[in-house]
Amino acid sequence: MGSEQTFGSTQALGNSQALGNTQTNTQTLNTQTQGSEQAYTNMSENSNGEIPDSKLSLADIERKQSNPVGMTIFIVLILAAIIAPYGFGRYLALRHTQGLIVRLDMVETPAIAVIGWTVTVVTLIALAMCVLESKSWLWKTVLILALASEQFISGLCLLKISFWYGTYVVFGKYAYLANAANLGVIAAALGAAVFAFLFVAILVIVRKDSPLNVLTHSWSAMSLFFIIELIALSIVLFGGLLTIV
Repeated sequence: MGSEQTFGSTQALGNSQALGNTQTNTQTLNTQTQGSEQAYTNMSENSNGEIPDSKLSLADIERKQSNPVGMTIFIVLILAAIIAPYGFGRYLALRHTQGLIVRLDMVETPAIAVIGWTVTVVTLIALAMCVLESKSWLWKTVLILALASEQFISGLCLLKISFWYGTYVVFGKYAYLANAANLGVIAAALGAAVFAFLFVAILVIVRKDSPLNVLTHSWSAMSLFFIIELIALSIVLFGGLLTIV
């Protein structure tokens, strides 16, 4: 009787161990299956060429987000805005001189200078904003339109290094009208050059703990730019340049 109980206990223990081993093997098999599925998923992602952004370098991310077609279109439009309006304005100045003189004579000389200055300043601001916000087509559109307007005015008024000779030959005694617009454009360009020089000088020379470093901040820099541009315009309007040239 005791031998039968011992044999029964031993058999029950063996069955329990066998059942435990079976469950362990089942769990191991499930784990291996899940691992195989995960590996297959990762392999599928890698085969599709998809790499998480967290594993990409900054250069790779910029390259991924770049739009070469859009940049090509923008460059072509910029070149067109530089060449076509200037050529058309120059054509009008040379072929329809009298009509152009009549229309320019309807505007005061200082106002002509202000128009040339304003268009150039808007062009420079749009250019700066395109650099700061390279993905914004709003500022790119403003730049193209402003640049085309500035080039058209330059063509109408025969803007070049020694513009006063060309304007005198073409417009005669009314050359001062074209010269006023040219002076406005040149004043804005020189003002931007002075601002760029001062901005770089502050970045290079002035110490980081100096109060002058506040001028390198966005709105302070923009205010400094407008102050310099207004000084340049004031020199043209009130410095006697409109009567000299």
